This record gives sequence, C-alpha cells and structure tokens, in this order.
Amino acid sequence: MKLLFICTHNRCRSILAEAIGRHVFPADADIRSAGSSPAGEVYPGTLAYLSRQSIPQDGLVSQSWDDFSGFNPDLVITVCDNAAGETCPVWMGQTGKVHWPLPDPSKETDATVQQQQFDRVGELIRERLTLLALTLPAVPQGESLADMADQVLNAEQYV
Repeated sequence: MKLLFICTHNRCRSILAEAIGRHVFPADADIRSAGSSPAGEVYPGTLAYLSRQSIPQDGLVSQSWDDFSGFNPDLVITVCDNAAGETCPVWMGQTGKVHWPLPDPSKETDATVQQQQFDRVGELIRERLTLLALTLPAVPQGESLADMADQVLNAEQYV
C-alpha cells in the first residue's frame, strides 16, 4: 500500500497524516507527504504534537510533489482545500484521489488554542486512517481505494 498526502505547504496537516499513517498502518505500507508549494520546513507545532503522542518523526521533511514522480501511490489524499483544487502533476495519472478537509492548526495564534487544534486534527487523522486501514483488506470487487477513503470520511458524519 502506497499513500501520498498532499497539502499546499507540506508543513502541518499532510506531515501529521504521514507520521500518523506510518504509526497506524502495517510496517510494509509506504506512506509519504508532499506539497505543491512546500514551506521547506515542518511547522514546530506539528513536531510538538507528534512528540506528545509519542509518534516517531524520522524522515519527516517538507518537500515538493515533484520529488515523487517515481513513487506511484495507490491513493492520493489531499488534506487542505487549496491542494484539493490544484491540478495534480501528470505523473499521478489515474491514481485514485480523495479530499479529506482538515482545518489548519498552524494558523491559530493563541498557543493554548493551537495545541487544542492540533489535538483535534491529529485525532481526526488517526480515526480516519485507522478506519481506512481496517477497511482496506475488505475492499469489495469493483470498488476503488478512493471510494473506500470517501466512505471513511462520510462514516464520520454518523459516529
């Protein structure tokens, strides 16, 4: 399983999804993140959240989706509204794509509220990825990974 999380700046939400995904999915899953306009560094609040949750941060860097032309993910998940509206690189071809909208906790200026936002967004990501990891082995014939990822997002509305 290869997952690629996309966010415009690849410094917060997509990095959280990459790290949490590596933590939730089996070790043989290849989970990465990238951005269309990467910031060049991971947001410090992102790393602080991961530390509080004891989630490994090895290899987390803010990078361009152009760096992944040979990656060939099974599924691309955008986590910010800007990235969802952007034209993906040609190399992504027919790869299944789905949008999981998440608020950006790095935009919060109050430190206490920002930490609460990171906790909320991190928990949303963990819940979605845990459900996705549990449902992937049971993907019905004719269903795509993108369909399953959409169902995970829609299932949240009923929990």
